[in-house]
Amino acid sequence: MPEQRKKGEGRPSGAKSAKGRGRSRASRKRKWFYGLFFAGALGVVCAIVGYLLVILNGERILAANRDVLLRGDASAIYDSSNGKIASLASVNSQDAQFSELPELLRNAFIATEDKRFEEHSGIDVIGIGRAIVKDIIARSAVEGASTITQQLARNLFLNQDKTFFRKATEASIAVALENQLSKDEILTMYLNRIYFGNGVYGVKLAAKYYFNSSLEDLKLWQMATLAAIPKAPSYYNPKDDAERSAGRRAVVLTLMNNQGYITEAEMEQAKAVVYKPLDNYSTGSSRNKFMTYVDYAVKEAVQVTGRTEDEIRLGGFKIYTALNATAQQTVEDAFDDDSNFEKSPDDQKQQAAMVIMDHSDGSIKAMIGGRDYVRKGWNRVTVPRQPGSAFKPITVYGPALDTGDYTPDSILRDDKKCYGDYCPTDSNRVKYIGPITMAQSLKESRNASAVWLLNEIGVSKGVAFSEKLGMPLDKSKDRNLSIALGGLTTGVSPLQMATAYSAFANDGRSVDAHTIVRIESSDGATVYEYAGPKPKQLMKEQTAAYMTQIMQGVVQSGGTGAGAAIDRPLAGKTGTTQHGIPGLKSSYNRDAWFVGYTPEWTAAVWMGYDKTDKDHLLKKSSSAAAALFSKVMRKAMKDVPRGSFDKAPAPTPQTPPPGEQPDQVLDLQGSYDENAMLVALRWSPVEGESISYRIYRKAEGEADYARILDAASPGVADLSVAPGMSYEYYVTAYDDASGQEGVPSAKIFVEIPGVELSPSPTPSEPPIAEPSPSEEPGTEPSEPAVPTPTPTPGSTPTPMPTPTEQAATDGGTPPTEGPASGDEAAQGAGFVSP
Repeated sequence: MPEQRKKGEGRPSGAKSAKGRGRSRASRKRKWFYGLFFAGALGVVCAIVGYLLVILNGERILAANRDVLLRGDASAIYDSSNGKIASLASVNSQDAQFSELPELLRNAFIATEDKRFEEHSGIDVIGIGRAIVKDIIARSAVEGASTITQQLARNLFLNQDKTFFRKATEASIAVALENQLSKDEILTMYLNRIYFGNGVYGVKLAAKYYFNSSLEDLKLWQMATLAAIPKAPSYYNPKDDAERSAGRRAVVLTLMNNQGYITEAEMEQAKAVVYKPLDNYSTGSSRNKFMTYVDYAVKEAVQVTGRTEDEIRLGGFKIYTALNATAQQTVEDAFDDDSNFEKSPDDQKQQAAMVIMDHSDGSIKAMIGGRDYVRKGWNRVTVPRQPGSAFKPITVYGPALDTGDYTPDSILRDDKKCYGDYCPTDSNRVKYIGPITMAQSLKESRNASAVWLLNEIGVSKGVAFSEKLGMPLDKSKDRNLSIALGGLTTGVSPLQMATAYSAFANDGRSVDAHTIVRIESSDGATVYEYAGPKPKQLMKEQTAAYMTQIMQGVVQSGGTGAGAAIDRPLAGKTGTTQHGIPGLKSSYNRDAWFVGYTPEWTAAVWMGYDKTDKDHLLKKSSSAAAALFSKVMRKAMKDVPRGSFDKAPAPTPQTPPPGEQPDQVLDLQGSYDENAMLVALRWSPVEGESISYRIYRKAEGEADYARILDAASPGVADLSVAPGMSYEYYVTAYDDASGQEGVPSAKIFVEIPGVELSPSPTPSEPPIAEPSPSEEPGTEPSEPAVPTPTPTPGSTPTPMPTPTEQAATDGGTPPTEGPASGDEAAQGAGFVSP
């Protein structure tokens, strides 16, 4: 028998450890299994709870904001008296029923925005997975992965920030929408809410605006064009950029073809169509007054709040501005009057721009970006042009006075003299008069003495002074004596000029130009309130006082700006630039300016053509700009307390609190009834319990409007009309309880047929004589033109922004060519006497 093992003598140690390890491995496996099981179960429970929370959160938000499904509140803009001047969205949308939406149009948007729209329940899981991967790679939230339902949720309830928290809330609302609405209802609401650029909301109005077409008459290429816009409305709409729109349209058509909605032949045919802009279909935005100012204020609101334009327009905000309704209406009327401008030989009108600001605080009181300015158009107030002699106070006289070595009585030299290859030439009737005071040099806008003075103080001082006033010059190409006469590489805008001159008017302190005073949310909370930067002392107070003193001489008899004089103290400067067209001998000009200020306000006027050539030049020099300044400012400032340059103006009266002034009258229409021999007027009613209406009329040949009738309801008949006459009307709402009168409605024109009489000869219009080079007949001496700088051999000037480049900033549709640029004067070319 084998020997018995004693107690304690076990199996070999190796065998025992192997069995123990086996039991240990089995135990660990069981622990892992149970751990994974419970973790999975916990994950499932958490997912279910999370999903329920998402659903409940979306349902809660939807229930609390049910009214938002009906229509988002349009934001509104108010003037300085708290009068409503514009509704930013409500008049620019038209809702379509599902039955009005062609199937191919619906498919175009589904193919482009959400190809699994009919399959998901508000959230596209596949799309979210793709987005998460891209977000992880980019280490930020860059991919949207939004379904149509999510986009609708965002437009209705949320902002556009790409954050994971916002996306979760957006998803919860989307699921709730899918639970409560059908797919057809969601798609219809989406197509009625999305933004199509140019202030247009909803596909129905977009079809009218871009194609003047009903939805049922849209062609495939037009449907694809519309479906292309929401990706980037200001970038892909065909009116603002037809080329980019066509490129994006091709992408939409390719997606439709890939998803089986159209054939390849249909795709290629639709891609080949070239968009031709039609006459603007009226979106209702014309009912909004003062479009340049409104557009600028919206852009400023986007900047100061960090919100998108879509959010600003649809967020129900109240945007209170510094706009002075009297001043703005005066500017609008002046720009509507063709007699204030030269007649063009073709359909390219002579253009102009004007801005008025209060130099005590920088608030912009009025602004117009051009004649026939359309919404989101090309705002010439912000477009750089060559300033000519209007720049002399900024680069010559201002910096010279600021050195302390000169006064208005200092003697300068007005001699024929060359500085190297640069030979400035006086364009005055009497040239080169030798010794001349600084005040007289500026009053007569003499070139030779201005260049002499800049040479004395040094170009660097002129450059530095210009930069302090907000107009930095080109560091390499503008370091020369031609800047004395406004010969710049890039040019400056009317807004920059008004801001710079405001520093002279404001005792040498900086001025921060702005339109917005405050912004309130729909519940009355203050979202933004203007708090400008602390003013900087840009020059000595004595310098500013001296500049005001000598620029008052410019608008007095014998000064180049005498035509700008108004019935209160005024200081200012004219400016003109020669045409700069090679080979053309003509005294006509490219740009004409007048920039001036009273003790209360500063204004800048620019005149010229968007596209300058031999057929599009100014004949009247700076006298026309000065005359327009005078015509506008006399009326614009009629209610502004009068001040003086040595005494502060009286305080501005307190404005009425918000809400007391009635809304603007909309939809004013009028027609002549031949049988009754009267003009029938009608308009939309204004909300309010004690509202009546005041009717104003101006007959042909009359200078001002007169109040002719009052009405208790929105309609009236004007019986006092005469055959062969024409009349303009506007209507205001009047609150009998508060005694407040609303802003004027849009004006309408009614012509009364004449009675048949024997024809009488009509005198022919006398021909317009070309003005003499030195001075226009019947006017004060005009501003001598300075040359438009052009490149010289070997130079590489930085060109002025083209209209296309400027439009990228302003959002408008530019002409085909902008102001010329260059630096001939900067490089030593001689001056040519106009």
